[in-house]
Amino acid sequence: MPLPKSTWLRRQGTRWSVTNGVLRGEQSAPEYQATKQDHFGYEPRLSIPATPTDFIASFKIRFIDGSETAITPFIEFGHHVCRVRFSRKGTTLLADHEIWKVAEAPNFVWETGRWYSITAERRDSEFVMQIKDGPTLYADHPAFATPTTSGGNGLGVAGPRKGSVEIDDLTIWSINKQTRSDWSAARSKFPKFNPVQVKKPKPSKPSKAKPTTRGGSKDNRKSRKN
Repeated sequence: MPLPKSTWLRRQGTRWSVTNGVLRGEQSAPEYQATKQDHFGYEPRLSIPATPTDFIASFKIRFIDGSETAITPFIEFGHHVCRVRFSRKGTTLLADHEIWKVAEAPNFVWETGRWYSITAERRDSEFVMQIKDGPTLYADHPAFATPTTSGGNGLGVAGPRKGSVEIDDLTIWSINKQTRSDWSAARSKFPKFNPVQVKKPKPSKPSKAKPTTRGGSKDNRKSRKN
């Protein structure tokens, strides 16, 4: 079936299709890769711009074959805003362009072909993700409340390098601003973690503002004459 662009945004030329009721992503075609100098699409990538700002998402996902990189596979919520990276060295929750590690599950490693049932929620600056028969990752970080500045909005995934990723039983809800009366008690039971800075921020780009002449703009000179 076709994937409406308003809901499913295929990234870096990667190929996605619904097969036997499962959304399956694969790396970009060799012809596409031959035309690129970067962002080759070696890892299947997808974002869902229809995801509300405050949401609950429930889905199943599995990563198949391929190899992990220093970045992938991952699930993210807003490009470079809130990212859960899966690794054979553990699973980490990263914030603010992956500058901060704000939660981790060092003993939870991804296995090729294994389905993971996940429920995630973000409201304002708080994020929590629960993996069935696995860890709960929670953090409160100001970056989680900031809009995406580039790339894909909403729920996004990236699979292993030259592997594939499958998604099934996906449901996304918007949520209201009313706080559950038992939220403080529930939050207190989540694992505690002190944020760790894992890389330096990228230097800000220099301003492209045009220099002004000593006499000011043409319009200003006119106003002086008047």
